[in-house]
Amino acid sequence: MVRTCERDGCDRPISPGRRRDARFCSTRCRVAAHRARERRIPAAMAGAARWVCHDGAKRPIRPDTGGLASVGDPATWGTLEAARERSERIGFVLGDGIGCIDLDHCLDEAGRPSEAAAELVEFYAGSYIEVSPSGRGLHIWGTAPERRGFRRTWKGQVVEFYSMGRYITVTGRVFRPGRLLPL
Repeated sequence: MVRTCERDGCDRPISPGRRRDARFCSTRCRVAAHRARERRIPAAMAGAARWVCHDGAKRPIRPDTGGLASVGDPATWGTLEAARERSERIGFVLGDGIGCIDLDHCLDEAGRPSEAAAELVEFYAGSYIEVSPSGRGLHIWGTAPERRGFRRTWKGQVVEFYSMGRYITVTGRVFRPGRLLPL
């Protein structure tokens, strides 16, 4: 299977000599995709100082020092710019009116949503939705009062909702462009 560049409009093949997890055909495409991602993130999120980085184990990392961050301590968070300067792996600390619905394992190999996920995507039409880091899940971002999160199974799909006390990874890989609407 030939891998192709993920930058919008490129679709050139990724050289077999590049890293196995490479998503772009060149540094130029990686930088262009990075800049385009920042413009797609809703302004209310992009402008909030609620950003952290994360390591491969998804532990939150402080953008300023590289030490561990805490979702309960705003002093350990930073701006989107600060997080991007430290790492490509970033996340947003939920709260202050912003929440997220997390749908794991809902996309097939071709990026098509399961039937239940498609219903949820349609129900939240107009909302900013992005692909999770695994490439197999979705994050539906929106506004929500701070309340306890939950995890439920609906029509065979595990649905998690959080609006405080957590951070969610942000990829900028847009599944459906939109804005922050009520969840």
